Amino acid sequence: MSNHRVAILGAGKSGLAAAALAVSHGMEVFVSDRNMLSASQAQTLESLGVDFEAGEHSHRLFDFPLWVLSPGISPWHPLVQQAYARGIVVWSEIDFARQFLTVHPRFVGVTGTNGKTTTSAMIHWILRRAGYDAKLAGNIGTPLSAVVNELTDDSVVVLELSSYQLQQSQPLDLSVAVWLNFSPDHLSYHRNLEQYFLAKCRIFCSLSARNFLILNSDDPKVRVVARWAAARIAFFGRSPVQQGMAFDDHRIVWMQQHKEEEFMARNQLPLPGAHNVYNSMAAALAARALEISNEDLRDSLKAFLGVEHRLEFVASVENVDYYNDSKATNVNAAWYAIESFERPVVWIAGGQESQQDYSALEALVAAKVRALVAMGEEAERLVRIFSNIPAYQVRSMEEAVALAHCLAQPGDVVLLSPACKSFDMFVNFEHRGEVFKEAVYQLKQQLEKS
Repeated sequence: MSNHRVAILGAGKSGLAAAALAVSHGMEVFVSDRNMLSASQAQTLESLGVDFEAGEHSHRLFDFPLWVLSPGISPWHPLVQQAYARGIVVWSEIDFARQFLTVHPRFVGVTGTNGKTTTSAMIHWILRRAGYDAKLAGNIGTPLSAVVNELTDDSVVVLELSSYQLQQSQPLDLSVAVWLNFSPDHLSYHRNLEQYFLAKCRIFCSLSARNFLILNSDDPKVRVVARWAAARIAFFGRSPVQQGMAFDDHRIVWMQQHKEEEFMARNQLPLPGAHNVYNSMAAALAARALEISNEDLRDSLKAFLGVEHRLEFVASVENVDYYNDSKATNVNAAWYAIESFERPVVWIAGGQESQQDYSALEALVAAKVRALVAMGEEAERLVRIFSNIPAYQVRSMEEAVALAHCLAQPGDVVLLSPACKSFDMFVNFEHRGEVFKEAVYQLKQQLEKS
């Protein structure tokens, strides 16, 4: 690499991993974060011997010829635009990590508004069980910078790719690309829906006929990109497809030239909800492109029990099942979660104030939700919108769980699926999910003692 001095903007997971990678290659590193650092972040940087600033982005940044951006910093940020104007090289963390590749692993990229983490984890799970040297990285929480030094020519890297990362990064050389679905999200970052869609399209813009692109045939915005991509296309969906996988109420089938071959019964998948059938088919198609056998695919999908904070079963308390879906940070994700259950749902929702349109949830909530417990900045608006069902406003997660317990009847589900981002009350969605689980465990412990 020609630039041996790098400024890293953001001291989150990706920033710290990029800093560690840079230090391991003898680079001079400066980290800048507009927020104050936690004790753990500061300690990590000090242990690396890295110079850093917190609480602002100062003009010291412009002393460095190379910048690496946190995914949350938009390329349209005025500071970044100044860097471009001054001729500074600006990379994403993924771009930066790729500069240190001395081997040629295969990459599988997964994007979509919802389901990215679960599908990426499924693909990784299938590959590992089949004996592959598989790594899971990207938006899922392990930056590529943290694993790049461990890769070999035989490795397969499964990358969960957010629209932020796709927007920032140069086109990726993916063996397999998966696009799960598309709905409005992150519009403040991307400025409008068209720019958000174009960011997602970057997942296939460098693919060729030697690569695979796996698309949701039931999502019209996703299906249409098959016209523009040069890759080999496979579809998944409820409707029959020419090439790929399809499902109905009872079974999942392979399809080739519209001919069916049964793959497995739908009820053999342990994860609830039609959206997890979509995720499972996408994962199976990606693994099949890497020559995993049907038998290994079936066995792996039957054994996959999910990902933390994504429709995660927490506990059963007095014959009521509690599920943690804290990752549901938008309306679409909450819709999928509520739709997953045949039993009545006591729904815990709310979080950071937003201008989301909840109308897509109204009919589903009326049909399936026994009561709403709303919290956070968005609570009052949620109670007002869903006034056709019993709806209550609370001030804390502990209060929400206690009230949900009182509202639920035996056989019901208590579901945390916020439909909102977490930053009003929590550090992130993981923190929110952990607080919910702890409140459920405390409730269970108290009731068992009484």
